[in-house]
Amino acid sequence: MAGRREAPLMRGGGGGPPLSRGARIAAAVAVGVTLGCVCAFLYPDGLISRSADSALHWASRADSVACDTSGEVGDLKSQLKSLERKNAEFRKQINELSMKLQLAGQGKKEVPYKAGPFGTVKALRTNPTVTPDESIHPRLAKILEQVAVKKELIVALANSNVRENLEMWFTNIKRVGIPNYLVVALDESIESFCKSKDVPVYRPDPDDSIDSIGKTGGNHAVSGLKFHILRQFLQLGYSVLLSDIDIIFFQNPFDHLYRDSDVESMSDGHNNMTAYGFNDVFDEPSMGWARYAHTMRIWVYNSGFFFIRPTIPSIELLDRVAGRLSSEPKSWDQAVFNEELFFPSHPGYEGLHASKRTMDIYLFMNSKVLFKTVRKDAQLRKLKPVIVHLNYHPDKSDRMRAVIEYYVNGKQDALDRFPDGSE
Repeated sequence: MAGRREAPLMRGGGGGPPLSRGARIAAAVAVGVTLGCVCAFLYPDGLISRSADSALHWASRADSVACDTSGEVGDLKSQLKSLERKNAEFRKQINELSMKLQLAGQGKKEVPYKAGPFGTVKALRTNPTVTPDESIHPRLAKILEQVAVKKELIVALANSNVRENLEMWFTNIKRVGIPNYLVVALDESIESFCKSKDVPVYRPDPDDSIDSIGKTGGNHAVSGLKFHILRQFLQLGYSVLLSDIDIIFFQNPFDHLYRDSDVESMSDGHNNMTAYGFNDVFDEPSMGWARYAHTMRIWVYNSGFFFIRPTIPSIELLDRVAGRLSSEPKSWDQAVFNEELFFPSHPGYEGLHASKRTMDIYLFMNSKVLFKTVRKDAQLRKLKPVIVHLNYHPDKSDRMRAVIEYYVNGKQDALDRFPDGSE
């Protein structure tokens, strides 16, 4: 059997004489020189020269960037401020476009609806709130963040002419424990007075038209001004319970609101019929057989106490009323307020598409209801109203104190000395 054959370099003997140690070294040197020549041909710049140059290059560049960054910090800060201003402008434009889109979409059916079975169909009453725009009134926005509860608050306007009534107003609000209320001070004196009494207060930015009315205006002038100022609150996305200062609070009104309408207002009506509406028959004998004509009547909403949500129809209402009051100086704000709310669209006039609700006249009570009816009825005397508004009587301070004596201190004869009216 033939034995295994080994390679010449591996076998220890046989097949020729073995290579000497010097010959093996010479062969290794020859191989190394040959490899070196090949590398020199393929890499003329050397194997590590490029990496070293790159390292030096990047180190130099890093030093350059560090120097450039140090020198451009000021420019970058300036560019950042410019971008922030542009961003704020873009946000403002987005909010304005959103409001225009909401307004343009009103009355248009975006989703088709099918009518359900008889008696189950209900119309949509609650309009969506507007997108808040805090860039318009940033100072007021910060105050409202601290004062409002669930984006709602009571707001009253006051100047130095009504200081005594204002103190009774906020004293009773504090007694009830209502935290979310704010006084809009129309002069420096009232602003200082509120701060001294730890009452949340907001003084509008200087405005000649507002300041002149705020400092010298009477009740009607100030009442007209409130529609202009209330717009700021609605633009910021807050619901406002507007209150005159001849009002006494006995319960938290926010516990008794429905919030299903753009405007929720107390009524000047003195019973269920006048407050909530009735069919009034007009008689004209000269018409013979057709002498009787049916009319629908309701007593006006009181523009001194109403809850208004931040919706497009609500803002349109404020704009309409404020615009008419400025162009019709002899007009009464409450009359204009009701005309814009109730008058329907007709040739030459586009009515306001706002939903409305009348408040319970025995919870949100006007002074005619109190003095003409409630105080004379044994059952109604037991009811505790949310508020009493002394709107029907000129001797406000005296009657306000008597109302407090009756409902707060339990003095049963506190109201007896007053006549029903103002005679």
